Amino acid sequence: MKQHELQRIAIDMDEVMADAVTEHLRRYNRDFDEQVTVADLEGKNVWDVVQMDRHSALEAYLRSEDFFAVLGVMPDSQRVLRRLQQQYEVFIATAAMEVPTSFTAKYKWLAQHFPFIPASHIVFCGDKSVIRADFLIDDNPRQLQRFCGEGILYGTYHNIHVTGFRRVNNWREVEEMFMGAGT
Repeated sequence: MKQHELQRIAIDMDEVMADAVTEHLRRYNRDFDEQVTVADLEGKNVWDVVQMDRHSALEAYLRSEDFFAVLGVMPDSQRVLRRLQQQYEVFIATAAMEVPTSFTAKYKWLAQHFPFIPASHIVFCGDKSVIRADFLIDDNPRQLQRFCGEGILYGTYHNIHVTGFRRVNNWREVEEMFMGAGT
């Protein structure tokens, strides 16, 4: 790394910046008159707790035009990302290839909630091992395993039992990790 270059942080979108599980559960509970909660998902994905014959409905939610448009923003993520940009080169790396119909909705969501992140710093990909960065913050351990820099696991319901990575559980912990204590 050249002295004048900033270190680069790549950050996942879903379940790190955007609260996708709340919308997934809201739609599922509405359509199937269920009461599945995030607590029911401890150590599991939504797909693990939903009957197999309803998986097509879960898939349809992800492919609907408005799914990504209505996702909530993770607490403190906007403020912390603005701060990180002062000392790091920040990229958003989202595995949009898993839901190819999500490109436009994800881009619009990012533009609405994170307008300070330039479009040139948004990467739609599948396997994040292609990302050249010093750090990757992601909730999916599969993405971190092949990443060449340091993978940082963003703790959430489905990865609560995963070990082997440095872990942050919220954006305040991200801020402390990268910007120092007393921030």
